[in-house]
Amino acid sequence: MKREDCLGPEDEDGSGLDYDFIRITYDIVLTLPQEVQKAVLKSVINSLLQDLKRQRTKQDIRAYIVLLQNPQFNKATTYVIFAHLLRQVSSLSDAEHQLLVRWLRKIPLNTFQATVTRVQQFISTRMFPTNSMELPPEEKCTWWIPSAVKVLALLNAANWLVQAPLVLHTYFYNHSLDHIDLMAEYYSWQNPGANSGKFSFCQYPFILSLGAKRYIMQKDSESQMIVMARKSLMEKVQRREMPDMGMLFLNIKVRRSHLITDSLNEIARKQKNLKKKLKVTFAGEPGLDMGGLTKEWFLLLVRKIFKPEYGMFSCNDKSRLYWFNKECLDQDEEFNLVGVLMGLAVYNSIILDIHFPSCCYKKLLSPAVVPFHNPNARVGLANLGLEDLAEVMPELARGLKELLSYEGDVENDLCQTFQVSFTSYGEVVTHNLKPKGDTIPVTNTNRQEYVQLYVDYLLNSSIYKQFEAFYHGFHSVCASNALIMLRPEEVEMLVCGNPELDMEALKKVTVYDGYSKNDNTIRYFWDTVMNFNTDLKKKMLLFATGSDRIPIGGMAEMEFKIVRMDTAHSTSMLPMAHTCFNQLCLPPYKTRKQIKQKLTIAISNAEGFGIE
Repeated sequence: MKREDCLGPEDEDGSGLDYDFIRITYDIVLTLPQEVQKAVLKSVINSLLQDLKRQRTKQDIRAYIVLLQNPQFNKATTYVIFAHLLRQVSSLSDAEHQLLVRWLRKIPLNTFQATVTRVQQFISTRMFPTNSMELPPEEKCTWWIPSAVKVLALLNAANWLVQAPLVLHTYFYNHSLDHIDLMAEYYSWQNPGANSGKFSFCQYPFILSLGAKRYIMQKDSESQMIVMARKSLMEKVQRREMPDMGMLFLNIKVRRSHLITDSLNEIARKQKNLKKKLKVTFAGEPGLDMGGLTKEWFLLLVRKIFKPEYGMFSCNDKSRLYWFNKECLDQDEEFNLVGVLMGLAVYNSIILDIHFPSCCYKKLLSPAVVPFHNPNARVGLANLGLEDLAEVMPELARGLKELLSYEGDVENDLCQTFQVSFTSYGEVVTHNLKPKGDTIPVTNTNRQEYVQLYVDYLLNSSIYKQFEAFYHGFHSVCASNALIMLRPEEVEMLVCGNPELDMEALKKVTVYDGYSKNDNTIRYFWDTVMNFNTDLKKKMLLFATGSDRIPIGGMAEMEFKIVRMDTAHSTSMLPMAHTCFNQLCLPPYKTRKQIKQKLTIAISNAEGFGIE
């Protein structure tokens, strides 16, 4: 099955297999009589059982790649044979695995996707068999799942072998695993001594969906909250003081007029309580925080901190993303506060409207766990490239790409050295990218080094103090081994939620109190909302739920309720909302025009509230 042009010396990065020929062959096999198909499977198992202990050759590796593409293994009746194939592939040596991964990276996209799906279906069916008679008893094939997951890990490694993956990381999620005992898997992974050699899906986090990882993080957070609350209770008892409910929470009390200062002071005073459940009170307002005040505190604080005049972050006009201001050198506490804010949001399952580039989340996971044994360890330093810079400073990144592709004499034509300059408070400041950089010219030979050092300076070293404070703020709340399981994209989703505003999905999960979905008022309401622009849709969500962001699972995860507000003269009133409960109180308006007018006024003037 090798291509004719690959009969010569071996190509280490390509198997030389003719994938079109393999696909056509398997298509023909599926059209043959059942007796012939059984003969094919019999020959496969005979081949697998021969010479199990001998060293594998490159021909064997090719054979494994061919067999993994066999569509006969889509049926559960063939899983006994497929399991033996998966075990042999998973048991190859490290060198053989490396070769296999390089070759898997070269297979066509549709073939790669079909192979991943085939292994995923095998795992799901073994975990949740639809017909117990089709498969052997689970206790006799405990090696099936570990073997399959290890093969999936090889496919995942092949996917990320180069910068442009074949498929998104979400393609490797197995959503059937959302229904297993995830915390048992997590604790087994966390206690390898007590479970020596026991397999855990947490060892291979790429297979767990973000919903599963979020569940593990939430349960881990809840257990930490309980531990902190119990510790506070014991301290009260030991001091012979009367316990009160307030000690079970992280109670933040702020004035709207001094929001940042008060928040800084509260967090600084209550560092030991950050892992308790958050409760927010606005001074002078009798609101009881059932979740709505907490959401509003996050929203107002984020808005204020990211304002350009505050100077902590700069926003690029092209990308509309924020980055740390390298000239802001004396606000470590504020940067720490932003990190704490993000950590508290993840810890308390609050979605934030924060617009950081993806490299920010790569830096947050560098390392994923704070090195407590080495308090002086440098943190937040990630290996970043031009693609990352393009998100933060797209024009500069484009200029550096042009430098790398310049075909002329870089040294004499561009006259650039390993020194960069920028304006700070009206003065030109220079920085050497390497020792004596101002005397080292950039040439065709060393321009790649120049670009890498420049990117590292902009995204790492020039903002190190600011990001260090931000990093430690985030991890002071979210210090959990569960973070190790997350990719940077997944941390971003936990912080910022799902960006897709699917109002049709919200309509499907909405429940009604005093209305039915066919009432004219409800039909007028949804017609109005569906015709809103994106900005007004976000305002409507913010008004009704306290957040304009969507849970990571989409609108389907939301609980939204529309309640009939039927009092005297109610149709002259504006709609009201209980953000703690995602509840919209809607008067029985008679016309589309009236509902559009009243709803638009309400959602456009919704910041802050009090109780009459």
